[in-house]
Amino acid sequence: MRKALTAVSVLAVLVALVLAATAAGAPRSAAAIPGCAPGSLNLIKSGQLTVGTDNPAYPPWYQGGTPKGSKWKISDPNTGKGYESATVYAVAKALGFSKSQVVWTYVPFGKAFAPGKKSFDFDANQISALPARAKVVDFSDSYYDVAQALVVKKGTAIAKVHTIAGLAGFKFGVQRGTSSYNTIITVIKPSSKPSVFPTNDFAVTALKNKQIDGLVVDLPTAFYVTAAQVPNSIILGQFPSGAKHEHFGFAFQKGNSLQSCVNKALASLRANGTLKQFDKTWLSKVVGVPVLK
Repeated sequence: MRKALTAVSVLAVLVALVLAATAAGAPRSAAAIPGCAPGSLNLIKSGQLTVGTDNPAYPPWYQGGTPKGSKWKISDPNTGKGYESATVYAVAKALGFSKSQVVWTYVPFGKAFAPGKKSFDFDANQISALPARAKVVDFSDSYYDVAQALVVKKGTAIAKVHTIAGLAGFKFGVQRGTSSYNTIITVIKPSSKPSVFPTNDFAVTALKNKQIDGLVVDLPTAFYVTAAQVPNSIILGQFPSGAKHEHFGFAFQKGNSLQSCVNKALASLRANGTLKQFDKTWLSKVVGVPVLK
C-alpha cells in the first residue's frame, strides 16, 4: 500500500511539473553561462530576448531573404542567417533562450544609441562602440573588428587613385551617425564637406547618380553595395585600422546588467571558434582588399 501511494505521489509531482511548464510557455534551454539563466536577467519582457535592428536589414549582416508576410525588407533577422543574426542566436542559446524566445524589433540606426529609454534588451546593427556613444549607452565587447572601405564607380577619375592623399579633392557620401563619417573627416580629410544622408540607401543612390564620387561604409557592407546595389562599382580599398581596431558591439540601455552576461557569451563563442566560423561563412570575401595608404 505504501509503495502504491509513493508511486501515485511521484506521478502527481511529474504531472504538476508538466502543467507548470505548459503554463509558462515553451521550455527554455539550460543556460550554458553560470549565473546567467534567463530568469535572472534584466529584460524588457520576461521570458524573451528582445533584440533591435534597423529595417531594411542588409547582407551580409542579415541574409536569407524575407518570407511571405514578413515585415522586414531585404532580409528577415528571424532566419538566423547572416553574421549578426547568427551571432545573436548563438548568444541567445548560450544564455538559455530557444530560438522562438528571440523577438526582433525595428529600431532606426540612430535611435539605438540615442539618449532615452530603450525598447530592446540589446541592439545589433553594426554599431561601432565609439567613446561618445558609450556616454549614452553601454556596449558589449567586440563581436566583429571592422575596417572602413571606399566604394567608387568604375571608369571615374577617383577609380584611378590608390593613395589616401590622392582622395582629398573628391566628393564623398556617408550615412548620418556612422563611424564612416569619422573616417572621411579624420583619415581622408577632403577639401569639401561630405554629403550626409539619413540612410545608406540615399547614399547609395547618390553614388549611382554620380552626385558623389565615393561612398564610405564598413568593408563587409561594401561588398554588398558592389554586388547588389551599385552596378559597375568596385571597392577601391580599405582604410588602415590604426593602433586600436574599430569594433562593432551590441548596444544596451545604460547600466543594464545584461551586458555582463552577453560579454560572457561572446567570450565563449570566441573561445570555441563559433565567431570565427561565422566570419568564414558570412564574411569570407573581406580578405584580399588592398589597404589605402
